Amino acid sequence: MPDPLFPAPLTLKSGIRAREAWPLDPEVVHLNHGSFGAVPSTVVAHQDALRRRADLSPVEWFPRISERVREARERTAPFVGARPDDSVFVPNASAAATVVYNALQLEAGDEILVTDQGYGAITMGAERLARRFGATVRTVALPLLASDDEVVELFAAALTPRTRLIVVDQITSPTARVLPTRRIADLAGESGVRTLVDGAHAPGLIADAAAVAGGDWWFGNLHKWPCAPRGSALLVTTAPDRDELWPLIDSWAAREPYPERFDTQGTIDATTYLATPTAIDFVESEFGWAAARVAMAEIADAGAEMIAEALRPYGDEDPLTPLPSPVPSMRLVRLPLGLGASREEADALRMDLLDAVGVETAFTSFRGVGYFRLSAHLYTEQSDFEAFVDRCVPQILNRAGIRTADRVVVS
Repeated sequence: MPDPLFPAPLTLKSGIRAREAWPLDPEVVHLNHGSFGAVPSTVVAHQDALRRRADLSPVEWFPRISERVREARERTAPFVGARPDDSVFVPNASAAATVVYNALQLEAGDEILVTDQGYGAITMGAERLARRFGATVRTVALPLLASDDEVVELFAAALTPRTRLIVVDQITSPTARVLPTRRIADLAGESGVRTLVDGAHAPGLIADAAAVAGGDWWFGNLHKWPCAPRGSALLVTTAPDRDELWPLIDSWAAREPYPERFDTQGTIDATTYLATPTAIDFVESEFGWAAARVAMAEIADAGAEMIAEALRPYGDEDPLTPLPSPVPSMRLVRLPLGLGASREEADALRMDLLDAVGVETAFTSFRGVGYFRLSAHLYTEQSDFEAFVDRCVPQILNRAGIRTADRVVVS
C-alpha cells in the first residue's frame, strides 16, 4: 500500500512513470545509482545512432571528431558553471586526477594532504605521485559528523611548510557528504598550496559544481547523476600552468594547446562525450535540474527512514546517520555491528546481496563501521525501498547474527 508520506512516483511530461524512461532490468531492484549511474533510453538510442554513423563512414567520422567533441564540450561545460575553454572531456574522474598528477613536479620531502573520506583510487594516484619524487602523503582525519568549520580547522592544523598539494572531495564517496572545498582551497592558497577538488559525484547534485568548488583543478563524472553514458567526465581548470596538462593518449592534436589537444584521442569511442548533452537536456526538459535535486532529496529521505525503521528494533544506536552537509540523493544507514567493517567486506556484502536477492546496493565502511549508502535517482520509487526491507534486511540481520523472532541481539 502506498505510504502517504512517501513521494509519489515521478512521471514524465507524457504521463508515463519516470522509471520507464530508463532501460533497467525490472527483475532487479536498483538502489545504487551513485556507483555507475544509469543511462535513459533516449540517450542510449542517441549514442547508438552516433556509433552507427561512425561505423557506416569511419573516414568521415574520425577526421572530424575534434569538431564534434568541441561542440559537446561547449554545450556541457556551462552545466557545471565552467567555460568551455577551461574544460576538457576525460573518461572518468580517476583519469582526470591522473592527468593532473602526471603534470605535477614535487621534491623529496614535499607533502600531499588527502582525507580519510577520500576515494581510494584518487588517493592511490596521489601515493604514486609521491613515490615518483620521494614525497609523502599525509591523511587528514575528518570525523563523520564534523561541521564545515571543524573540517577547515583540521586542514589548517595539518598544513606545514612542506605541504604542496591538497586532494579533497567535493562530495565524499564513502560517507555521502559535501565538504567546504572552496574554503579549504582559499586557506591553502594563502600558503601557496595547490588544491585538486574531486567532484566525482558533484555534477547534477551541486548547481554549477565546478564554479563553486574552488581550487586549481576540478573534475566530475557525468555518467553518475547527469546520466550520461559511462566514460564521460570533465576536467576544469583556470590554472596558469594548465598547458602542462596532457591527455593520457598522445595523438595528432598533441601540438595543440589546452583544451584543444584533448578533443582528439585517436580512435577512442567519443560517443560517450557526444551523447552527454542529450542526457543533461533530458533531465532539464522533463523535470528541471533544480526540481530534480529536490525530488531526489525527498525520495532519499523517505527511503532512508523506511530502512532505518526496519533496523531500529535490532540495535542500541539509531541506524539513521544525519550528516552536517548531506547531498540531495544519498543517505547513510548504519549496519548492525560487525557488518561491512572494511571496504573489502562492504564490497563483498554488496555482491552477496545482489546474487542472493536481486537488489543492487552500495555498502561502505568508515573507521570500522559499515553503512548502507542509499543512492536514489528520479526513477526510484517506494517499492524499491520496500523490496530492500523485505529482501535485504533479513539477510543483513542474519549475517550479523541477530535473532529476529524475539528481537534479541546475539552477536
